[in-house]
Amino acid sequence: MTIGIVGAGQLGRMMALAGYPLGLDFLFLDPAAGSPAGQVAPQLQQAFTDPQALQQLAAASQVLTIDWENVSVPALKALAKGKGKGRGTRICPPVTAIAAAQDRVSEKKLFDKLDIPTTRWRAVDSLKDLQRAAHAIGLPGVLKTRRMGYDGKGQFVLRGPDDIQRAWDALGAVPLLYEEMVPFDFEVSVIGVRSTRGETAVYPLNRNFHHDGILRLTRAPHGAPTLQRLAGRYIDRALGALRYTGVLTIEFFVRHGRLIANEMAPRVHNSGHWTIEGAQTSQFENHLRAILGLPLGATHARGHSAMINLIGTMPEQSRVLAHPDLHLHDYGKEPRPGRKLGHVTLVESTALRCERRSRTLMAELVPGTPIP
Repeated sequence: MTIGIVGAGQLGRMMALAGYPLGLDFLFLDPAAGSPAGQVAPQLQQAFTDPQALQQLAAASQVLTIDWENVSVPALKALAKGKGKGRGTRICPPVTAIAAAQDRVSEKKLFDKLDIPTTRWRAVDSLKDLQRAAHAIGLPGVLKTRRMGYDGKGQFVLRGPDDIQRAWDALGAVPLLYEEMVPFDFEVSVIGVRSTRGETAVYPLNRNFHHDGILRLTRAPHGAPTLQRLAGRYIDRALGALRYTGVLTIEFFVRHGRLIANEMAPRVHNSGHWTIEGAQTSQFENHLRAILGLPLGATHARGHSAMINLIGTMPEQSRVLAHPDLHLHDYGKEPRPGRKLGHVTLVESTALRCERRSRTLMAELVPGTPIP
């Protein structure tokens, strides 16, 4: 059985590596040469919107999925409908969910509809809109592009009235969203999965640490039963409302014991990489099980895990492997500032030991990064 994947980054690579033991085959579509997934599976090196390449991908696959959310929704809709060429292609997650996650306004509206607490926000299409939004919501605040923002890109922090014009000059060429700046205590994410049969499962809560807008460290499980139950209810609500299939992630700010939804990702997620070694079934395998209608695997943690992203440069392999209990994942990418090149995972028996080891390892493997 072949699974077609639009996007051939590291997430697709890890999906393929999780699927091979299940006897699955993969075919990727991505315009980039030397992509991480293209190193481990066949790849159609064409644009994401190329109609012939998409038809070829669909024809060779039993189901299509994605490894990033900013793919062409019109192109996916055309495949799903079949365009008069017989039965449409089965796409997981649903195209409606992908579309909602691509637009921050649609995403906020979904959270509001599902009674999932989120930040106060306003859509912004003009300088006057931004001025009104800043007055209504207050300063400081964050101006964000509605589309294509990730890892801190497409954002401008407004700390005072003088920043309004500067923010508009920097980002005003595209549709925007303005939201309050939340003085959060820390950040968490919850990963849920729903199969074509309606079976659902939720992973332990992840506690995440960012620097310069990029995830640097995840520890899991975050042992807060109240937050875990609340996050579980929210992700279940979203999975059901979207009639979702596959893995879905929601990121939250935590403020005075409350969860405030920041954004969602309709795919396997960086904060869930620890599940490869640290959970009974990885998020990647469960995504594949879900979209194929197979029984879901157990999601409980095997211990206390930490996942450290390797950004910009890779440490020497021998330096990492000198720690016999570390798990190294090299994505096969060319080094570049701010680029996610790989990650390491450790699994410990206690939360305290995991916290201490992760701090030591960050200082050794990613020097210069603030250590939480």
